[in-house]
Amino acid sequence: MATFVWPTILVLNAVIIILVAIFVIWRVQKEKKAGYPMKDERTSKIQGKAALGTYYITLAFMVSISMWNIFGNEFLTFLPELETGWTVIAIMLVMGFSFGLLSWYYAKKGEF
Repeated sequence: MATFVWPTILVLNAVIIILVAIFVIWRVQKEKKAGYPMKDERTSKIQGKAALGTYYITLAFMVSISMWNIFGNEFLTFLPELETGWTVIAIMLVMGFSFGLLSWYYAKKGEF
């Protein structure tokens, strides 16, 4: 990772964030003009269940990472040590994907 030029990456990240923000704002405005409500009871319930499931999945993932570090450093010396940056990225990916998948699952499931 030392070969990357950080100012270029930071500019690329800023451009991506701005493009995503423009898309989200455009979509919200489009749905408002179409007359769709921003949230209803079903959507709130789906997001609540998905958030709770995401919390438990992320908690289990972080506990497993902690156990990996504890057992890897104390008992099993052949396990590789985890770097903090990659661990944080993995946790963020698990959170994002689990919320997206659980939201999709509960939306497709129907009444629950």
